[in-house]
Amino acid sequence: MPESFEISKFCATENWTGDLSNGLFQIGKIGSYFHGLDEGECGLLTLLRCYEPNDRVSILELLENASSSPSSFCFSTYIIAGPGERQPLMCVGESTGFIESAHGSMHGVFVFPRMVNDIVGTH
Repeated sequence: MPESFEISKFCATENWTGDLSNGLFQIGKIGSYFHGLDEGECGLLTLLRCYEPNDRVSILELLENASSSPSSFCFSTYIIAGPGERQPLMCVGESTGFIESAHGSMHGVFVFPRMVNDIVGTH
């Protein structure tokens, strides 16, 4: 399957979910590694603190809008891993499940490009 090979050559991907009733996101091993967090559940603000400071407000607004009605969304930013260390991140997702008394949920995919120059912070 050539398409799968090409994707894995250029990026790592991982699914994630968010429970809008409690605000917790479930991220896996790859997402945890790149975000510098423990695997499992974490809050939205914990994720946002990992991102480029100039992008945090717009990402928060995007996700807040998606948490009030069914919608699709995407964003890109950098995860700040330390001084001069930045990991590119793309995220695509959607919010669903807003029926009767349900608070809904979010799910999507993180895409972590394998770009050595960006990872070490030199462009």
